[in-house]
Amino acid sequence: MNPNIQDMAAHLLDMAADSERFIVAMAGPPAAGKSLLSEWLCREINERRPGIAAVVPMDGYHFDNAVLERQEMVPIKGAPETFDVDGLHQDLMRIRRADKSVAVPVFDRPLDLARAGGRLITLEHRIVIVEGNYLLLERDPWRELHPLFDMTLFLEVADEVLEARLIQRWLDMGQDRQAAFAKACQKDMLNARLIKAESIQPDLRWS
Repeated sequence: MNPNIQDMAAHLLDMAADSERFIVAMAGPPAAGKSLLSEWLCREINERRPGIAAVVPMDGYHFDNAVLERQEMVPIKGAPETFDVDGLHQDLMRIRRADKSVAVPVFDRPLDLARAGGRLITLEHRIVIVEGNYLLLERDPWRELHPLFDMTLFLEVADEVLEARLIQRWLDMGQDRQAAFAKACQKDMLNARLIKAESIQPDLRWS
């Protein structure tokens, strides 16, 4: 199944019709387009039902560089172990309870840091789209997130497309071509292959 964005928005609204809170996981490798597509899908839903949808980005749960430095993990920032999965799990449980607003962090890519309380998920947000690389990873502690999702999506993108996008991403962030190639191919693409190989079967693969 490969619906367009409008059909997907209508599908999620139908599925969430009887839910006080409906949480969608949108997973996929780095540079698959998760951030862009989740925000676009959120806008499409809100055009039909104003204010009903919001996005929670997993990248907001990056450990700060100061924490990673102490653990000598800065070179692998972006790997599964460099995220505060427990913090994400706790926030998703609070969102699932739907009894009060929940502030969630948002990652500022140009500054390379997470901004605490960067977004507020309110009771009005009945559809919450959580987007991130490792949401469907079949290993601890990530698998503990799976029961919190009402629907799971996985973005399918060919490796060669991902590699080209990742190189361009690093170039856009000021890296020279050699450094951009190294970061994309020797770090990001390793994570991409892990995600493709070790994520659970989603409800829908979207390409």
